[in-house]
Amino acid sequence: MARPCFRIEREFAQPLAGVDEAGCAPLAGPVVAAAVVLDREHFPRGIDDSKKLDLATREAILGRLEKVARIGVGIASVEEIDTLNIFWARMLAMQRAVEALGFEPAYVLVDGNRLPRWERTAATAIVAGDTKCRSIAAASIVAKVTRDRIMLDHSRTYPGYGWETNRGYPTLHHRRALVELGCTPLHRRSFNLVRERLAMGRQHEMELASPLGHTTTG
Repeated sequence: MARPCFRIEREFAQPLAGVDEAGCAPLAGPVVAAAVVLDREHFPRGIDDSKKLDLATREAILGRLEKVARIGVGIASVEEIDTLNIFWARMLAMQRAVEALGFEPAYVLVDGNRLPRWERTAATAIVAGDTKCRSIAAASIVAKVTRDRIMLDHSRTYPGYGWETNRGYPTLHHRRALVELGCTPLHRRSFNLVRERLAMGRQHEMELASPLGHTTTG
């Protein structure tokens, strides 16, 4: 299968920023977006949709991107996810990523079918853009590696949830840990599995506090 290329991007003004995000589906942690402006004459080989690359390859490509590309990273916190919902938090992170470039690109291509709430008109959403456009694919790698590193750091503060490997996604290990260990401040309260676990905890506390919840002997 062909890798992302510059074919679609050549239709738009330069310099062009590709934008993508990582971390919409996890139960915990922030959503992270990246904006990348590639030099079409000097860019790392092997750029592809981050989901198709293993960890070592993503890390290596990011290291090379940092030397030859303009990169901006935007983050929406767990609190913002719970306040805005994950869709608009994703949009906010992408807006922040473009702003973090430090200059105004001539055009922006965003992965997906919607654009953030920004005033710029020189922007287009590309469905499955990370599989078609090299700049968006590069952004997907930056966002993925950045978020994975964040979750690895958090796994040291909150051990037992497996974030060093599942990155906060609702794996069986993570879901079991939610039941056994409860929720952390990094869990997204607006997500059903987390909300259900919190409700279970409150119900258990009410039962313990209620006189009917205690038995007597003798």
